[in-house]
Amino acid sequence: MTVRVVLAEDNLLAREGLRSILDRAPQLTVIAVVDAYDDLLAAVDEHRPDVVLTDIRMPPTSTDEGVRAAARFRRTHPSMGVVVISQYDDPEFALALLEDGSRARAYLLKERMSDPAQLVSAVVEVSRGGSVVDPKVVDALVRGRGTRSPLALLTPREHDVLAQMATGKDNAAIAAALVLTVRAVEKHINGIFAKLGLAEEREVHKRVKAVLLHLAAG
Repeated sequence: MTVRVVLAEDNLLAREGLRSILDRAPQLTVIAVVDAYDDLLAAVDEHRPDVVLTDIRMPPTSTDEGVRAAARFRRTHPSMGVVVISQYDDPEFALALLEDGSRARAYLLKERMSDPAQLVSAVVEVSRGGSVVDPKVVDALVRGRGTRSPLALLTPREHDVLAQMATGKDNAAIAAALVLTVRAVEKHINGIFAKLGLAEEREVHKRVKAVLLHLAAG
Protein backbone atom coordinates (compact mmCIF):
# COMPACT_ATOMS: atom_id res chain seq x y z
CA MET A 1 0.00 0.00 0.00
CA THR A 2 1.47 3.34 -1.04
CA VAL A 3 1.39 6.65 0.80
CA ARG A 4 -0.95 9.11 -0.92
CA VAL A 5 0.51 12.64 -1.06
CA VAL A 6 -0.80 16.11 -1.87
CA LEU A 7 2.01 18.49 -2.88
CA ALA A 8 1.71 22.25 -2.32
CA GLU A 9 4.44 24.53 -3.73
CA ASP A 10 4.07 27.82 -5.59
CA ASN A 11 7.54 27.96 -7.17
CA LEU A 12 7.43 26.14 -10.51
CA LEU A 13 10.99 24.79 -10.45
CA ALA A 14 10.75 23.64 -6.83
CA ARG A 15 7.32 22.13 -7.47
CA GLU A 16 8.50 20.10 -10.45
CA GLY A 17 11.62 19.03 -8.57
CA LEU A 18 9.60 17.81 -5.63
CA ARG A 19 7.07 16.09 -7.86
CA SER A 20 9.90 14.29 -9.64
CA ILE A 21 11.36 13.07 -6.34
CA LEU A 22 7.99 11.83 -5.12
CA ASP A 23 7.09 10.19 -8.44
CA ARG A 24 10.32 8.17 -8.39
CA ALA A 25 9.57 6.75 -4.94
CA PRO A 26 7.61 3.49 -5.36
CA GLN A 27 6.11 3.79 -1.87
CA LEU A 28 4.54 7.20 -2.66
CA THR A 29 1.72 8.32 -4.97
CA VAL A 30 1.12 12.01 -5.75
CA ILE A 31 -2.64 12.48 -6.00
CA ALA A 32 -2.79 16.29 -6.33
CA VAL A 33 -0.45 19.22 -6.90
CA VAL A 34 -1.44 22.79 -5.94
CA ASP A 35 0.27 26.17 -5.65
CA ALA A 36 -1.83 28.17 -3.15
CA TYR A 37 -3.26 27.89 0.36
CA ASP A 38 -6.94 27.77 -0.59
CA ASP A 39 -6.26 25.17 -3.27
CA LEU A 40 -4.40 23.06 -0.70
CA LEU A 41 -7.38 23.09 1.68
CA ALA A 42 -9.70 22.10 -1.16
CA ALA A 43 -7.40 19.31 -2.36
CA VAL A 44 -7.15 17.82 1.13
CA ASP A 45 -10.93 17.89 1.60
CA GLU A 46 -11.43 16.25 -1.79
CA HIS A 47 -8.70 13.61 -1.78
CA ARG A 48 -8.06 13.01 1.95
CA PRO A 49 -4.37 12.13 1.50
CA ASP A 50 -2.12 10.32 3.95
CA VAL A 51 0.43 13.15 3.87
CA VAL A 52 0.64 16.77 2.74
CA LEU A 53 4.04 18.04 1.59
CA THR A 54 3.85 21.83 1.63
CA ASP A 55 6.05 24.87 1.28
CA ILE A 56 5.96 27.13 4.31
CA ARG A 57 5.14 30.18 2.19
CA MET A 58 2.67 30.38 -0.69
CA PRO A 59 -0.14 32.62 -1.92
CA PRO A 60 -2.16 34.49 -0.90
CA THR A 61 0.19 36.15 1.64
CA SER A 62 3.43 34.18 1.20
CA THR A 63 4.14 34.29 4.94
CA ASP A 64 3.38 31.13 6.93
CA GLU A 65 0.62 29.35 5.01
CA GLY A 66 2.25 25.94 5.43
CA VAL A 67 2.30 26.19 9.21
CA ARG A 68 -1.26 27.55 9.33
CA ALA A 69 -2.44 24.73 7.11
CA ALA A 70 -0.77 22.18 9.40
CA ALA A 71 -2.53 23.67 12.44
CA ARG A 72 -5.87 23.57 10.63
CA PHE A 73 -5.36 19.98 9.53
CA ARG A 74 -4.59 18.96 13.12
CA ARG A 75 -8.24 19.82 13.83
CA THR A 76 -9.92 18.80 10.58
CA HIS A 77 -7.80 15.79 9.52
CA PRO A 78 -6.03 14.66 12.72
CA SER A 79 -4.68 11.39 11.31
CA MET A 80 -3.01 13.04 8.29
CA GLY A 81 0.72 13.76 8.26
CA VAL A 82 2.23 17.10 7.23
CA VAL A 83 5.77 17.77 6.02
CA VAL A 84 6.60 21.49 5.88
CA ILE A 85 9.59 22.48 3.77
CA SER A 86 11.30 25.85 3.99
CA GLN A 87 14.44 27.67 3.01
CA TYR A 88 14.55 29.20 6.50
CA ASP A 89 16.30 27.53 9.44
CA ASP A 90 14.64 29.89 11.95
CA PRO A 91 13.43 27.60 14.77
CA GLU A 92 10.42 29.87 15.38
CA PHE A 93 8.71 28.30 12.36
CA ALA A 94 9.31 24.82 13.76
CA LEU A 95 8.04 25.98 17.16
CA ALA A 96 4.80 27.13 15.54
CA LEU A 97 4.45 23.87 13.62
CA LEU A 98 4.84 21.75 16.76
CA GLU A 99 2.75 23.82 19.18
CA ASP A 100 -0.07 21.28 19.04
CA GLY A 101 2.25 18.27 19.27
CA SER A 102 4.90 16.68 17.10
CA ARG A 103 2.94 13.60 16.04
CA ALA A 104 2.86 13.20 12.23
CA ARG A 105 4.73 16.45 11.64
CA ALA A 106 8.05 17.20 9.94
CA TYR A 107 9.99 20.39 9.24
CA LEU A 108 12.73 20.16 6.61
CA LEU A 109 14.90 22.65 4.78
CA LYS A 110 14.56 22.85 1.01
CA GLU A 111 18.21 21.95 0.62
CA ARG A 112 17.11 18.39 1.47
CA MET A 113 15.82 18.21 -2.10
CA SER A 114 19.42 17.35 -2.95
CA ASP A 115 18.96 14.17 -0.89
CA PRO A 116 15.76 12.59 -2.23
CA ALA A 117 16.01 9.58 0.09
CA GLN A 118 15.86 11.84 3.14
CA LEU A 119 12.80 13.68 1.86
CA VAL A 120 10.99 10.46 0.98
CA SER A 121 11.92 9.01 4.37
CA ALA A 122 10.36 12.01 6.12
CA VAL A 123 7.11 11.63 4.17
CA VAL A 124 6.91 7.95 5.05
CA GLU A 125 7.76 8.66 8.70
CA VAL A 126 4.95 11.17 9.21
CA SER A 127 2.51 8.85 7.45
CA ARG A 128 3.21 6.46 10.33
CA GLY A 129 2.66 9.18 12.93
CA GLY A 130 6.35 9.92 13.45
CA SER A 131 8.18 13.23 13.54
CA VAL A 132 11.23 14.67 11.78
CA VAL A 133 12.97 18.01 12.38
CA ASP A 134 15.89 19.15 10.26
CA PRO A 135 19.03 19.16 12.45
CA LYS A 136 19.99 22.62 11.20
CA VAL A 137 16.76 24.01 12.63
CA VAL A 138 17.73 22.76 16.06
CA ASP A 139 21.28 24.18 15.93
CA ALA A 140 20.07 27.60 17.05
CA LEU A 141 18.60 26.08 20.19
CA VAL A 142 21.89 24.61 21.33
CA ARG A 143 24.30 27.37 20.31
CA GLY A 144 26.18 28.69 23.26
CA ARG A 145 25.51 25.57 25.35
CA GLY A 146 28.90 24.02 24.62
CA THR A 147 29.64 20.88 22.64
CA ARG A 148 27.88 18.52 25.04
CA SER A 149 24.22 17.96 24.33
CA PRO A 150 22.03 19.30 27.16
CA LEU A 151 20.00 16.10 26.83
CA ALA A 152 22.93 14.26 28.40
CA LEU A 153 22.05 15.96 31.69
CA LEU A 154 18.61 14.32 31.88
CA THR A 155 17.88 11.29 34.03
CA PRO A 156 16.35 8.16 32.42
CA ARG A 157 12.95 9.06 33.87
CA GLU A 158 13.23 12.62 32.52
CA HIS A 159 13.97 11.13 29.09
CA ASP A 160 10.81 9.02 29.42
CA VAL A 161 8.76 12.09 30.29
CA LEU A 162 10.27 14.09 27.42
CA ALA A 163 9.49 11.29 24.95
CA GLN A 164 5.86 11.42 26.09
CA MET A 165 5.83 15.22 25.72
CA ALA A 166 6.98 14.78 22.13
CA THR A 167 3.75 12.97 21.32
CA GLY A 168 1.72 16.00 22.40
CA LYS A 169 0.44 14.56 25.69
CA ASP A 170 -0.49 16.89 28.54
CA ASN A 171 0.75 16.26 32.09
CA ALA A 172 -2.22 14.10 33.07
CA ALA A 173 -1.80 11.87 30.01
CA ILE A 174 1.94 11.56 30.64
CA ALA A 175 1.23 10.55 34.23
CA ALA A 176 -1.19 7.86 33.07
CA ALA A 177 1.22 6.51 30.44
CA LEU A 178 4.17 6.29 32.86
CA VAL A 179 2.15 5.30 35.94
CA LEU A 180 3.19 8.44 37.84
CA THR A 181 1.29 11.10 39.74
CA VAL A 182 0.65 14.39 37.98
CA ARG A 183 2.72 16.09 40.68
CA ALA A 184 5.67 13.80 39.91
CA VAL A 185 5.34 14.56 36.19
CA GLU A 186 5.33 18.30 36.90
CA LYS A 187 8.50 17.89 38.97
CA HIS A 188 10.23 15.96 36.19
CA ILE A 189 9.17 18.53 33.58
CA ASN A 190 10.49 21.41 35.67
CA GLY A 191 13.77 19.51 35.95
CA ILE A 192 13.88 19.03 32.19
CA PHE A 193 13.30 22.73 31.55
CA ALA A 194 16.01 23.73 34.02
CA LYS A 195 18.60 21.32 32.58
CA LEU A 196 17.84 22.36 29.01
CA GLY A 197 18.13 26.04 29.89
CA LEU A 198 14.48 26.77 29.15
CA ALA A 199 13.29 27.93 32.58
CA GLU A 200 12.77 31.54 31.45
CA GLU A 201 10.81 30.70 28.29
CA ARG A 202 7.02 31.03 28.13
CA GLU A 203 5.28 27.74 28.80
CA VAL A 204 4.38 26.62 25.29
CA HIS A 205 7.86 27.41 24.00
CA LYS A 206 9.46 25.49 26.85
CA ARG A 207 7.61 22.35 25.90
CA VAL A 208 8.12 22.69 22.16
CA LYS A 209 11.81 23.57 22.38
CA ALA A 210 12.38 20.59 24.66
CA VAL A 211 10.61 18.40 22.11
CA LEU A 212 12.73 19.85 19.28
CA LEU A 213 15.90 18.88 21.13
CA HIS A 214 14.49 15.41 21.74
CA LEU A 215 13.59 14.92 18.10
CA ALA A 216 16.95 16.19 16.88
CA ALA A 217 18.69 13.60 19.05
CA GLY A 218 16.79 10.89 17.23
